[in-house]
Amino acid sequence: MLIGVPAETVAGETRVAVTPETAKKLVAQGHRVLVQAGAGLAASATDAA
Repeated sequence: MLIGVPAETVAGETRVAVTPETAKKLVAQGHRVLVQAGAGLAASATDAA
């Protein structure tokens, strides 16, 4: 399954739909996870993570 994670567009919103830890678990289960660049920055999750 392909799972897409967009960046939040609401001003002041700091949540992200998927954390790096959750993304790793999903990939380990065989899913493909595509995360929009910068999606986790407000939640202190870098693109590298």
